[in-house]
Amino acid sequence: MTTPREVFDRLSEGISDGRFDELSQLYAENTVVEHPTAIPRPGRLEGRPALHDRFVSTLAAEFRLKRHDIVVHETTDPEVIVAEWIYTAESVRTGKTGEVPNIQVLRVRDGLIVESRDYHDYLRLAAVQGAAARLADAYAQVPAHEPGPVSPRPAQLADRKSPLGVFQRLCFGVSDGRWAELPDLYAEQTDVRHPFLPGSPVLKSRADLRDHFAVAGRMGLSMQATDLVTHQSTDPEVLIGEFTYEGQLGDGTSFRVNNIFVLRVRDGLIVESRDYGDHPALAAAAGRLPELIASVTD
Repeated sequence: MTTPREVFDRLSEGISDGRFDELSQLYAENTVVEHPTAIPRPGRLEGRPALHDRFVSTLAAEFRLKRHDIVVHETTDPEVIVAEWIYTAESVRTGKTGEVPNIQVLRVRDGLIVESRDYHDYLRLAAVQGAAARLADAYAQVPAHEPGPVSPRPAQLADRKSPLGVFQRLCFGVSDGRWAELPDLYAEQTDVRHPFLPGSPVLKSRADLRDHFAVAGRMGLSMQATDLVTHQSTDPEVLIGEFTYEGQLGDGTSFRVNNIFVLRVRDGLIVESRDYGDHPALAAAAGRLPELIASVTD
């Protein structure tokens, strides 16, 4: 039986080798592939033909991609893995190169991908193509976000020392604006990174987290975490959580930001976290997209 890890390796190796015309055969006929952080709105592809067209008409024509720094998380669901990696991406058109982080949630059944959620750093991909400056136009051409429903919270949260319990308290603590309390979910010495936010510092201590959350509080953000989906790694310390923030800025502008966090929790505290979020969507809503674009073009 072909394992999910083996399928991911064939997929990423095939992309690195440029075998784009073969890759759709790794997917089921009725596969569903979502791109939660696509610009200017999340995307969705259904069926093997749609995947084949994307591989041969889009990726093959635009990029040469080489994978490295691969981390694969096997989960307690034998069909599901979560893979993190970086592409060295070269634009076919411009010849520019850049390092592009990615994370992917794959469900593999009978040796084929039946479901995938692919989170890519579209801002850096656009920079490699010399197209980052046009992202503001892309957001301007779509309707303003209309607030959506927020799923109810669990009647009872998981044990506060478990990875799931810590993740829930982080998400719902943000929802409740408990900014001053959130740093206490982290160890005194921690390692928190935001791979999709260019130039963001590594937060190495609880004190760093206090400053980080204080800034969020001063911004006047109002966010509700919704659609939480968690994947427990076979490593009992590691949890991967997918979720969405439905929010409003102080001026009433609504936004929706999709996220996926990889948390390592030890003794009830976060000792390591990689927080992949849709920063361009938030920046576009806040009128700060030019500043974000400048961070990858200067």
